[in-house]
Amino acid sequence: MGAAAQRAEAENEEWAGVTPDAARRLVSAAVAAFAERGYHATTTRDIAGRAGMSPAALYIHYKTKEELLYRISGIGHEKALRIMGAAAEAEGGATERLADAVRTFARWHAEHHTTARVIQYELQALGADHYAEIADLRRRTDRLLRGIIQDGADSGEFRVDDVPGTTLAVLSLCVDVARWFSADGPRTPDEVGALYADLVLRMVGARTAPATE
Repeated sequence: MGAAAQRAEAENEEWAGVTPDAARRLVSAAVAAFAERGYHATTTRDIAGRAGMSPAALYIHYKTKEELLYRISGIGHEKALRIMGAAAEAEGGATERLADAVRTFARWHAEHHTTARVIQYELQALGADHYAEIADLRRRTDRLLRGIIQDGADSGEFRVDDVPGTTLAVLSLCVDVARWFSADGPRTPDEVGALYADLVLRMVGARTAPATE
């Protein structure tokens, strides 16, 4: 499978649960348009055209452009929460769990960089109620990662004086992958995940590093 086909498959995988097919096509088209032009510069006509539909057909599934962004943001942030939750609840010490969390989180931001750019950098375009819902998902993700780092600090596995600040730094590091990653670049998503896991363990002063996948 070529690089372009792999990119398309990775992005389409994110929207597998969106039904019917027309709604899924609109979500996928909106992600591409928002990532390329930005939310505010994108029109509903742009989105409908990318989906091969008429502008009127869009409103059958989504009342507004903002509702599309909310749907995209919700799916993406729920995925982030599941990634962090799986790592937080896994067996093993804080070192293993932090490495797993960072490896998986950074890899997702690389593999789904188009989607990730939209959900991370267009957040302020959401309406107040929708923003509050997404912000809650982000806080829950933050708490899970903070818990892993706090466990490591408490057990002596990590040398961390400022757990909230370190948590913010780790999340920012992983999220920023979506900004710079290119599927045509020198690193694969798996390689990015492994690199970032190693960097973060060094950041927290982990006494031992688990074997990378």
